[in-house]
Amino acid sequence: MEETDKIKHKLPSQEIDYFKIGKILLSRWYWIVGSVTICMFISNVYLWYTPKTFATSSTMKFEEKKSEMADITGAGVASDRANASRIQTETIVLQSTPLLESAIKQLDYRISFYIVGRVLNRTNELYPQKPLDIELIKFDSLNFFHELITYKPINNKSFNISYKNGGKDIQYVCKYNVPFTIGPTAFSIKYPGGLPSTVSYLFKLNSPNDFIGRIRGGFQANETAKNSNMIALHEVDSNPQFAADILNAIMKEYLNYDRNQRTLSTTHMIQFIDSQLDFLSSQVKGSANSIEQFKQNKKIMDVGSASEQAMGKAKDIETQLSLLKIQLLAIDQLKQQIIKEKGDANLSFNLGGLIDPQLNEIVAGLNNLLAEKYSLLKTYLPNSPQITDLNQQILVAKNNILTSLNSSRNVIDNKAKYLDTQIAPINQQISQMPAAERDLFSLKRDFEINDKVYSFLSEKKLDAQINSAGILPGATIIDLAQPNFGPVSPDEHSIRRTGIIFGLVIGLGLIILIRVLNPYIYDKETIESLTTVPIIGVIRKFPEEIDEYSSQILAITRPKSIFAESVRSVRTNLSFLSSEKEHKIICITSEVAGEGKSFVAVNLSSTLSLINKKVILIAADLRRSKLHKTFQVPNDIGLSNYLANQCEAEDIIMHSSQENLDFIISGPVPPNPSELLHSGRMTELITKLKTIYDVIMIDTAPIGLVSDAIPLIRMSDINLFVIRSGKSKFYSATVPQRIAQEYHLDNTVIVLNAYSEDLLHSRYYTTKFTGDNYGSRYYYYSDYSGYESSGYYIDEKKKHWWDIRRWFNR
Repeated sequence: MEETDKIKHKLPSQEIDYFKIGKILLSRWYWIVGSVTICMFISNVYLWYTPKTFATSSTMKFEEKKSEMADITGAGVASDRANASRIQTETIVLQSTPLLESAIKQLDYRISFYIVGRVLNRTNELYPQKPLDIELIKFDSLNFFHELITYKPINNKSFNISYKNGGKDIQYVCKYNVPFTIGPTAFSIKYPGGLPSTVSYLFKLNSPNDFIGRIRGGFQANETAKNSNMIALHEVDSNPQFAADILNAIMKEYLNYDRNQRTLSTTHMIQFIDSQLDFLSSQVKGSANSIEQFKQNKKIMDVGSASEQAMGKAKDIETQLSLLKIQLLAIDQLKQQIIKEKGDANLSFNLGGLIDPQLNEIVAGLNNLLAEKYSLLKTYLPNSPQITDLNQQILVAKNNILTSLNSSRNVIDNKAKYLDTQIAPINQQISQMPAAERDLFSLKRDFEINDKVYSFLSEKKLDAQINSAGILPGATIIDLAQPNFGPVSPDEHSIRRTGIIFGLVIGLGLIILIRVLNPYIYDKETIESLTTVPIIGVIRKFPEEIDEYSSQILAITRPKSIFAESVRSVRTNLSFLSSEKEHKIICITSEVAGEGKSFVAVNLSSTLSLINKKVILIAADLRRSKLHKTFQVPNDIGLSNYLANQCEAEDIIMHSSQENLDFIISGPVPPNPSELLHSGRMTELITKLKTIYDVIMIDTAPIGLVSDAIPLIRMSDINLFVIRSGKSKFYSATVPQRIAQEYHLDNTVIVLNAYSEDLLHSRYYTTKFTGDNYGSRYYYYSDYSGYESSGYYIDEKKKHWWDIRRWFNR
C-alpha cells in the first residue's frame, strides 16, 4: 500500500495525429460522396427549373455641346451642373415614369405572346415574334381585358379560346377572321397557317404601365470610370431581345427629353416676346391709323424740322423706357416663379447687361435642386435628413436669386428715373409747339416708339429661335445595346460549385456532428485520455454472430482467429500481474450490464486452462448471472446455496468439457445477495479454492449498479474492469480509478472488449509512452488493426456494403 501511495499518477501525453484526422474524415467517404451527389442533383434541378435571365448593356457620354448656330448670335449654352451630380440626376431621369412610358411606346408592346413550356408548365415570352395576327376591333386603353388568354388551334376554320374571369374558367370555340369579345375588348384572329393541334399560345393585352415595374427592376446605371462623363446602362430581363430594344428606346427617348429641356429657356423667351409683340402690334397699327386720319382731318402733311429733332430725341428715350418696363415685367415674372417653386424657372428677357449675368446659372442650379428634391421624395419622407438638407440648399439658392433680382430692379429703376429727367426738357419744348403740330407729333411719337420696340423684340425673337434650333442634346449614344443570349442568372458554374462546396461541408459536418454527439468509448486512446489505470489488452470483436448466451468458447473453437489471439494477449499480460503469487484471484467487473464481463471471463478462463493452469470460474453475480446457460447446465444449486449454508463447496463445483476448467454457477437468486457475498462463507470458499486451483476467476455484478462486488474486489489479486467498445460511455473509464483510489488498490487494470476498428469514432490523438509521460506502469498489447491480411490469421476478409459479390454469394 505504501508503495502504491508513492506512485504519482498522471495522464499520458497525447499528440495530435494529423494523418489520423485525415483517415477519420475519409472513413465515411461515401457520406461525403453521397452528400455531394445529392447537392449536385439539387443544384441541377434548381438550374433546370429556374427561369434564365439575360443582360444587355450600352454606353452613353454626357457632354455640353455648342452649336455652330449659337455663334451666329454670339450666344452659347452654358454648363448648368457638375459632372458627378449630373450623372446621378440623369440616372434618376432615365428611370422616370414619363420617359419610360415614351420609350415603351416605341416598341410593339400592345400584345404579348407566350408559349407554354414543358417544365412545370412555365410560360416563355415570344417577343419579338408574333405567331398570331390579332386585330383589335374594339379597344379602350383605360379599360381592357388584362388576363392571359389561351389560344389552341382546332382546324383551318376554328380555334379554341380559354381564359379566367372572376375566378371562373371560360372556354369557347371561335372562327378565324370573325370578331369575338372578351370583356370590354373585341378581337379577330387571322388564320395563321397549319399549326399542330398540340401547340398552344397565350397572349395578353398591355398598357405602357404594365412594363414599367419590369423595366425598373432590371435597370442599372453606373459610371464606367470614376469622375468620368461616360455612363454604362444595363438591363436584365428574361427576354434578351426585349432588354436590348427597351434599353435603346430609353436612350433615344432621353436624348429627345434632354433636348426639349435645353430649349425651355429660349422657348420661354419666345413666348414672352410673342405676348409683348401681340400687344405692340395692335398699338403700332392703331397709331398708324390715327396719324393718317389726323393728317386727313387737319390737312397737315408733316411737322417741321424743329419738331422732328425733338421727336427723335423723345423717341429714343421713350423706347429705352419701354424696354426697361419689359425688363421689369420679366423680373417680376421670374420672382413669382421662384416664390411659388415652379420647376424650370427662367429669365425671359435681359437687356444690356442690367441684370446679373450669373443669374441664369443660379436659376439653373435651383431648377436642378428642385428636380432632385422631387426625385428623392419618391424614396424618403419629407422630414428625412436628405430632404431637410436639400430644402436648406434650395432656400439659400432662392435667397441669392431674389437678392440679385432686387439689385437688378434697383438698377433699372435708377436708369428709368434718369431717363425721365432727360425727357422732361423735351416735353416742355414740345408743349410750346402749335396745337395741331403738337398733336401730330404726339401721334407720330407713339407710333415710332412702339414700332422701334416691336422691331427690337422681333430681332430678339429671331435670335432666340436661332439658338433654339441650334441646341443639341447633352448626351451621345456611344454603343447601342445588342441582345445577349448568354444567361447571366442563374450562374451555372457558381451554382454547381456551390453545390459541391455544400456537399463537402454537409458530408464533413455530418462526420464531425456524429463524433461530437457520440457519448461512447470506441478505442484505447480515449480510455488513456480519461484515466491513469493501465490497459492490459484489447479483445477484438468476434466477426460473426454469437448466440445469446455465448455458449461457444470462441477462444478455443477458433484458435487461429484474431479474436483468439487478442484474448491470449490479455492472458499474457495477466501473468505479469501478481507474478509473485502462486494462486491468483482475478475479479472481473464493469460499470453496467451488457459490457461483456461474463464473455471475457469465460474466454480468459478457457485460454488460461490451455497453458496447464487449473482454473475455476465463479458466477458471483447472484442477481442476473447467465453462466449456467453458457455451460448449458441447470441453475438449481450454486454459489447462493453454498453461501446460505445449504450445501458444501464440493456440491457446487462443476467440470466443463475443457480440461483444467471448472466452474461454479450462481444458483437461485437469493433475497439478500449483497449480504451473502459479505459473509465469511465467501472468504472460506476462496481460501479453500486457492488450495486446489491456480487461477480463481470471479465474474461479479456491475459495480456501477450494485455494491455486491466490493468485498470480492478487495480480496482479489487482480481486478479486471471491462469496458466495451461502442457500449460503455466516457464516465465508465473513470470508475476503476475512483475505486482504486477509494480502496487504495494498485491491482486494477482495464480490458477493452469487443473492439472493432471504426475510424469515425476513433480519437485523433496518439499516446506517447516515452520517459515519464505515462506516469505509471503500462503493458504491451495490440489492437490488431490492419493485420487481417498478414497471413497469420484465418479470419475471412472483411466485407463492405459496396462489395457487389457479397450480395450474389448470399
